[in-house]
Amino acid sequence: MSTQPVVAAVDGSEDSLRALEWALDAARRREATLRIVHVRQLAPWTQPEVLAAGPPDPGEDPVLEQVRAHLAKQDALPAVQYVALEGAPGALLPELGATSGLLVLGSRGRGGFASLLLGSNSLAAARDAECPVVVVPRPARGDDAPPAPSAADGGPVVVGMNADSPDDATLGFAFAEAALRGGRLRIVAAYPWPLQTWMLPGEMPPPDIDQDAVEHETRVLAEGFLAPHRERHAGVTTEVVVLPGDAAGHLVEASREAALVIIGRHRRRLLAPARMMGSVTQAVLLHAESPVAVVPPAPGEDS
Repeated sequence: MSTQPVVAAVDGSEDSLRALEWALDAARRREATLRIVHVRQLAPWTQPEVLAAGPPDPGEDPVLEQVRAHLAKQDALPAVQYVALEGAPGALLPELGATSGLLVLGSRGRGGFASLLLGSNSLAAARDAECPVVVVPRPARGDDAPPAPSAADGGPVVVGMNADSPDDATLGFAFAEAALRGGRLRIVAAYPWPLQTWMLPGEMPPPDIDQDAVEHETRVLAEGFLAPHRERHAGVTTEVVVLPGDAAGHLVEASREAALVIIGRHRRRLLAPARMMGSVTQAVLLHAESPVAVVPPAPGEDS
């Protein structure tokens, strides 16, 4: 189905092995090649201007050897490639997105502090990669939290939608992913409530706004933008959930029973030309209990 590989970034940690299992399932569903990549972190004393004679040999990489042994127990493997790279993972991993259909990482690797919920490499990949990036969390984000459902548990695919400015790339990815996973898609559209109004001294207060009217308008906008995607994916059953208030909170709540939560990455703006992620995207990445896919804008929109 797909000529672009699914890339799993591994470093020998339990988090990366969970990401590997998720990537393996994704490659099977897409009938795509699974490309397993280990980036060897350069030592602090390494001179960055001194280039190696060539890329490291994957056959001499203990992390990739561990992965080979792990996959040897699996049945019906897709085509698998092993790639060893040397350098800074936060810079090299996002570059893999240029030739990948999907990039999958664990929420945190071997480096960093044990208390971190999201590692710097996962954050960099989600912010900068040109393909969708899936971050697979640990089984539980809290002491009493149940394990997040896996793709095989049959939970719905959940996508966050801004009805005022929906992102076609994010919606297209969500519908395609739902089609691969049994056809259940839940669209969460949040609207700001209560509305904040600011008045200067002497100004008259604005008329009261009917919350039901705001919710109805949000639903109408959402349904209109969803129509062409529904036509292209007739086998996907959709549920539109319109809720007031905090979009991130609603998506985190939905992640408790979701197979995957999908959110878009911010488009570049005139006064903020660097790639960035909004507060909702970052909050969902930090706190969701299911895997989270961050989808970049369509080519031409991220400029």
